[in-house]
Amino acid sequence: MNYVVIMAGGSGERFWPLSRMARPKQLLKLTSATSMMIEEAIDRITPIIPLENILIITSQRLQQPIREALPALPAENIIAEPAKRNTAPCLALGAAVIRSRTSDPNACMAVLTADHFIGDAEAFRRDVLAALEFARTEDALVTMGIPPTRPETGYGYIEVSGVRLNESGIEPVKSFKEKPDAATAADYVASGRYLWNSGMFFWSVDALQRAMERYLPDVGAAIAPMTERLPEGLPGGLPGGLPGGLPGGLLSEIFSALPDISIDYGVMERASNVFVIPASFPWDDVGSWDALPRMQAQDDHGNVVQGRVVMVDAKNNVVVNATSREHVLTTVGLEDHVVVITDDATMICPKDRAQDVKKIVNTLRAEGMDHVL
Repeated sequence: MNYVVIMAGGSGERFWPLSRMARPKQLLKLTSATSMMIEEAIDRITPIIPLENILIITSQRLQQPIREALPALPAENIIAEPAKRNTAPCLALGAAVIRSRTSDPNACMAVLTADHFIGDAEAFRRDVLAALEFARTEDALVTMGIPPTRPETGYGYIEVSGVRLNESGIEPVKSFKEKPDAATAADYVASGRYLWNSGMFFWSVDALQRAMERYLPDVGAAIAPMTERLPEGLPGGLPGGLPGGLPGGLLSEIFSALPDISIDYGVMERASNVFVIPASFPWDDVGSWDALPRMQAQDDHGNVVQGRVVMVDAKNNVVVNATSREHVLTTVGLEDHVVVITDDATMICPKDRAQDVKKIVNTLRAEGMDHVL
């Protein structure tokens, strides 16, 4: 039996002022005019994995907004972490929930994203099924790598072994590399031996637990007691955000004691049974405003425009008017900039500094201006 765990607790601060604490990137319509990113994530996977087997793990702040955004998904499948932790504890909790719901010893987990652009849903599903089948038949931790299209410095890289094991192109991982500088990224792309790290994973629940018990024993050892405290069949989301319908704080106490560590650093970079499947679909991390021209229609001058906007002599901009009132955003002679206006905030920056929008958020927070965050 296959399950999906979608980690959806991120804040998407680089998309401020459209992204807010209670409405982060995954709840915005950035890659579609009609659907939020998290809706697209669900729609992509449901043809092969039913809704009842899809779990979303998020923060207590976002649990209710996500439930409202996804009314077709069982409410008990949208689980709030008892405390803010990194991806390894999050996935340990996901493994515990799956163990509490099925006795299938071969249950597998696909760890997918809530906020990425995927350009070919059918090809994506083929790759997911191939990765899950490999994970079911082998003692394997499988990640998905993206063939790079440019020397990107904002992504981690996966060095492949060059030994393909099947027709899906799955091969052992040689090493993981942190985000490189521009020259190193160019070397990686030119070599043909590196893939972008997508942050999507596939494994049996058993394989994940064994790996955590070996490489992250504090986290791995918590899976069984968390499972015991998730009574099978009970709904989730009681006050306090505890999953599994727990009347008290036993699970919260266990989870809150776990270390703040990522699955990449804690397990994937240490394990010897790590494999990668190369993606066969267009992909983008959608990390900041400057990503939109890679996936949205542009006018004849390279501008991405949303809302009531009038521009003169403008090119290569991202301009978004998200005000709810009758307000026209105008520019003259603007080039290579991002301009975003909402009812209570305006953000303007050079397009090549879109990553630095997070610095604005940090500054606003430091100055006590949480009302616009």
